[in-house]
Amino acid sequence: MKELKEGDKAPDFLKYFDGLKKEELKGKKIILYFYPKDMTPGCTAEACNLRDNYEDLKAKGFEVIGVSPDDEKRHERFKEKNDLPFPLIPDTEKQILNDYGVWGEKKMYGKTYMGVHRTTFIINEEGVIEKIIKKVKTKDHTNQIYKELNIE
Repeated sequence: MKELKEGDKAPDFLKYFDGLKKEELKGKKIILYFYPKDMTPGCTAEACNLRDNYEDLKAKGFEVIGVSPDDEKRHERFKEKNDLPFPLIPDTEKQILNDYGVWGEKKMYGKTYMGVHRTTFIINEEGVIEKIIKKVKTKDHTNQIYKELNIE
């Protein structure tokens, strides 16, 4: 699993997804959040927290984009069910997950398996990773982002 650091150029995640154009993101800071699975309690809490604060995030110049290994159909159901206003990128081939180093070995209940390490990357207007949040507070993620970036 490769390790990106703050200050690194962010890998191009749009090359695997044609639902967004680079021009739409020009001049915006991006909250690129990686999560394990649609329709699960933690992932729903995180998505809904970002949804509830979406207008404030946009007013502060951010665009929110979620990525998981779920397919487009599941993403659409998840977006509809939770009224999510931001794009979710399906990464069934795990290309973006691997580029960002968030796909790897995990352990739960004594079992080892491969999965998504819940992580958020804040990418500045120049495409540089400004902040990496690895211990995501799913129910209070927006405030966590603001605190990490010293934003009121």
